[in-house]
Amino acid sequence: MSKRSKYSDLKRTSNEQPLKEVLDRWMKAYGFEERAKILEIVEAWPELMGTAVAHRTKEITIRNKTLYLKMESSVMRDELAHGKQVIIQRINEFAGSEIIADVWFG
Repeated sequence: MSKRSKYSDLKRTSNEQPLKEVLDRWMKAYGFEERAKILEIVEAWPELMGTAVAHRTKEITIRNKTLYLKMESSVMRDELAHGKQVIIQRINEFAGSEIIADVWFG
């Protein structure tokens, strides 16, 4: 077997694509791209809203473009309710797309 024929199967063909492109398309097709962004938002909550808000947030959930927040402080919940648009804007800018359209407090 010549060296040339041994490695000829390893050459890139015209229909092959970089792994990153394939993974990006696969993640988008199966909805993993949005789920990954949601996890990034939850992880970045202290950075997005500040430590005072983060320490008083008990639970963060995003479903159907709605952010659900459970707060320890009723005063903090009331203050944040008045600034819903700011929260929506910060999160969507961080995500680079419209991940949330509304905020509900519990």
